[in-house]
Amino acid sequence: MDEELKKHVCFNKGTEAPFTGEHLNNKEVGIYFCTICDTKLFKSNTKYDSGTGWPSFFDCIQESIEVETDLSHGMKRIEVHCKQCKSHLGHLFLDGPKPTGQRYCINSIALKFKKERI
Repeated sequence: MDEELKKHVCFNKGTEAPFTGEHLNNKEVGIYFCTICDTKLFKSNTKYDSGTGWPSFFDCIQESIEVETDLSHGMKRIEVHCKQCKSHLGHLFLDGPKPTGQRYCINSIALKFKKERI
């Protein structure tokens, strides 16, 4: 894992290049954890291909995620962090599939994946 990129994304609110992350095409069953503190964030059965170039989820493990308004880059977005360690994960958009209508657009480098029954 590129430690400089991980630091840039997780601590400086950066973004990895689209279509480059290791978890983008992962279809295995398991749990996605915060790469910094190992908090459970997303279940694989909520992951889908949004076509955006980043892993996307239509739901999260609610008690593990925090959001806040992000006004950077001349846009109003919803930033997503790990509730435990405050690591930047990505952004939440309201253009996802049913049943939630949400798209958690998450940087692969902010995640660890562990095969696990869910």
